[in-house]
Amino acid sequence: MNTKNPPTRVCEHCQQNFTISDEELALYKKVGLKVPGLCCECRWKKYLSFAPFGKFRKGKSDLSGENFITVLPVNARFPIYASHEWWGDGWDPISFGQEYNSQKSFFTQLKELQEKVPRPHQGGKNNFNCDWCEDVWESKNCYLSRALFKCENLSYGYRVLTSKDSFDLVYCFDLQRSYNCLFCHNSFNLNFSENSKDCVDSNFLFDCRNCQNCTMSWNLRNKRYCIRNVQYTKEEYEKELAKFNFGSYKNIVILKEEFKRILKNEAVHRENFNIKTTNSTGNYMTNCDKCINVFSWENSQNCQNCIRGLNSKDSIDQAFTWNTENSGNNGTVDGGYQIKHSAHSVGRYSEYIDNCLEVEYCFGCVGLRKKKYCILNKQYTKEEYEKLKAKIVLDMGEEYGEFFPYSMGICDYNFSASILYFPQTTKEEILREGGYWSEEDFSSEDGISSLELPDAIKDTDLGICNQALICPQTHYRFNISQSEFEFHKNNNFALPREHFDRRMLEPARKMVVSKSYPYKCFYCQKDIEAYYLPEWHYQKIACEECYKQNIA
Repeated sequence: MNTKNPPTRVCEHCQQNFTISDEELALYKKVGLKVPGLCCECRWKKYLSFAPFGKFRKGKSDLSGENFITVLPVNARFPIYASHEWWGDGWDPISFGQEYNSQKSFFTQLKELQEKVPRPHQGGKNNFNCDWCEDVWESKNCYLSRALFKCENLSYGYRVLTSKDSFDLVYCFDLQRSYNCLFCHNSFNLNFSENSKDCVDSNFLFDCRNCQNCTMSWNLRNKRYCIRNVQYTKEEYEKELAKFNFGSYKNIVILKEEFKRILKNEAVHRENFNIKTTNSTGNYMTNCDKCINVFSWENSQNCQNCIRGLNSKDSIDQAFTWNTENSGNNGTVDGGYQIKHSAHSVGRYSEYIDNCLEVEYCFGCVGLRKKKYCILNKQYTKEEYEKLKAKIVLDMGEEYGEFFPYSMGICDYNFSASILYFPQTTKEEILREGGYWSEEDFSSEDGISSLELPDAIKDTDLGICNQALICPQTHYRFNISQSEFEFHKNNNFALPREHFDRRMLEPARKMVVSKSYPYKCFYCQKDIEAYYLPEWHYQKIACEECYKQNIA
């Protein structure tokens, strides 16, 4: 087969043409996967649909009636236990085991099992006072946040690591006392900024490194007292900074529009954000080699068609997975060797497992922990397991090797992570494939429009924390917490007007572009492929070599 011109295939879902290279075929063979009938985008959509983003709500345990906060849907197809109950010994996943029925579809039987076995109300462990959170680990005093690790006193965060005393952070790492940042690292008191590192006491920075007391600036290195990339003395800087008036919401809107114009017309954008990465294509990779069509991936080798993960080798077709080897066709898998067609699991030599932990040689199981040779949660001997598995594979025919159907998703598609990556997906498309789409109206009129708040933070008192607010864009109701009010008051920042979910999702969309577009390097004019949507209208995109020579 000619690698440069592989044969064209037609996606079984979207009917679009796609190709599969010789390198992909070799990895499919190594892992033991069949050649997919879906294009890469449709595969990713499926994997990501098993990762709930959800909407925080109050619920009760189906085991004890205990109250909790969860992002799982109110009309969940399965029981929901409080997390400590799910991890406890008060129930046995094996008790739900069922015999395989060769007269029924395997996926139908697996779905029936999935709807009997409970799931924990919240992902994450080892937290303190993080009830209003999801997928949070080893964190303390965090609120209305998702996907955190070792954070403290953080509110409204999404995909944030080792940060504290901050608000409204998205894809940020090692920040303190910072606000409204996207993809920023190792900084203190950094606000309204994007893609900046090692910065202190600064605002509205883009792609700045090791800067202090800088505002509304871009592509700076090792600078102090700059505004709009103009150098000032300390006294001049402080005088000019006072004119910005971050305490006025009207001024903040104006400043954010200026910042957008800078990103479009003045700032230089690097071709990709790959670091210490060789022989690879994709974006936001760190320390990777031979990774093709891979995004937000770290410390990995020989992976293809993967989104967001790390520490993997010889793996293909995965999303939100890590610590895998010789594995593929997975969504939200936390680790394993030869784990395939699975979700929310850790295992070895296992297939079609959902929400299982440290299992081996399991096939079509849900919620098991440290089990071996199980099928549909029923225990078998090694010989019985191998014989029955072979029969099921034969009975499945063409279905064997497919990922779980949309009908086994644990949340509505429009409240999954998939809608973040593929916002153009329609309700009709998902329903046609057997998935779920929420029609629930979360809008509310029980409150005042947030646009009615006083323009200046100085004119707002603590009483606002008792007032329900309505977001003008989503019409969702939200509140200002006391810690949030105090943070804004102490920093003289105007209060936000949008619902916190929108404040997380909108900036996050910049980080999830998984398709490259043709551009010409701003400096050398050579053709390049970069991961910026054309509608962003960025005028200065540089190839890696020119970026290093002129900016880095």
